[in-house]
Amino acid sequence: MKVLILNGSPRVNGNTSLAIDEMVKIFAQEGIETEVCQVGNKAVRGCVACGSCAEKGKCVFDDVVNELAPKFEEADGLIAASPVYYASANATLVACLDRLFFSTRFDKTMKVGAAVAVARRGGCSATFDELNKYFTISGMPVASSQYWNILHGREKGEAAQDAEGLQTMRTLARNMSFLMKSIALGREKYGIPEREPWQPTHFIR
Repeated sequence: MKVLILNGSPRVNGNTSLAIDEMVKIFAQEGIETEVCQVGNKAVRGCVACGSCAEKGKCVFDDVVNELAPKFEEADGLIAASPVYYASANATLVACLDRLFFSTRFDKTMKVGAAVAVARRGGCSATFDELNKYFTISGMPVASSQYWNILHGREKGEAAQDAEGLQTMRTLARNMSFLMKSIALGREKYGIPEREPWQPTHFIR
């Protein structure tokens, strides 16, 4: 099994990395492979709603998003981890996720998702909610922990002092591992939930 982890921080080895590293250790203990991709320091433009991905099968902007697409398809779980800027996720990560989820047409049902927010003090819950919406619109179960998936720290390395936050990361990784393994067993025995044809409804007549 494999988890794809997107680090939305522009800082390499910063506090968001501390949160990720804590989870990676647990995933290794659980026998789950991880791949961490640093996207917060990449040049990623936002979606322009051109619709080309429906024809091409990939985003018209050939950058890290198209590199992540096959990794996401292969993975059993996806973690989006972000520092908090103005009570929201890093805009680069948001642009990446917008295009990654919209341009990929493979079925994401029952891939497990988890969001992680890292901040000096406030804005974590808003960021946490913002990131979870990508999973809930895609039929992806959301892994939970013992608290909201947040870690606190401002200067590089400060998050190592947040004992409860680090414990939350470890618990999240254990819960996510259990959920992915349980879904794999359920898929073998029961398959995945039936999907009805989409019935788009518009409110402007």
